[in-house]
Amino acid sequence: MRVMGVDPGLARCGVAIVEGDVRASALVAHHLVRTAADDADEQRLAAVHDQVVDLVATHRPDVLAIERLLFNANARSAMAVAQAVGVILLAAAHADLPVVHYTPTQVKATVTGHGDADKAQVKYLVRAQLCLDRAPRSADVADAAAVALCHMWRSGGLASDTALQGAGYATRLAAAIAAAGPAAAAGYGGDVGGGRGGRGSARRGGGIWGGVGGAAG
Repeated sequence: MRVMGVDPGLARCGVAIVEGDVRASALVAHHLVRTAADDADEQRLAAVHDQVVDLVATHRPDVLAIERLLFNANARSAMAVAQAVGVILLAAAHADLPVVHYTPTQVKATVTGHGDADKAQVKYLVRAQLCLDRAPRSADVADAAAVALCHMWRSGGLASDTALQGAGYATRLAAAIAAAGPAAAAGYGGDVGGGRGGRGSARRGGGIWGGVGGAAG
């Protein structure tokens, strides 16, 4: 299965193409869509739409997984994200590409083992599960990869948090971190599948992804 994960936004929209299944998955490509704040809204939305169209045509995913928009106190920011979501869904519709939505809590719970993980933990577990040499520099791209991984697991018959734990999920996370090497284990604080002790150390080290717009490396 090839999944296009999307972390939607108007100023920054993260996209990650992940291929594989619940046993193993790999990052095919990633891209960070940026738009300038001083451009007209319609131009920014057109840029997001057109770049998503190009990425769909280039990488031919089987499904687009997108983080579900949750409104907060900043109504203006939420509206901008909602508009970006709209043009992303339009791009998917024109390509006859199925779309699935996941809440931030669902994504974090699936990728890290607990739903209140911070961004540093998400980055390290994305790195470990995709066997990357370096952690992602862009939080938006890391989140997009996490959304794609979330769909990999939840579409593989593990649709609930209970099922994930019953399938030995913590063991899989521990194995993924071990495979990523000592730096990843140290960055996560050695706490897999529910603890939060590694937040401080997770922000130190781990490196960056080389550039935005291509495969990691």
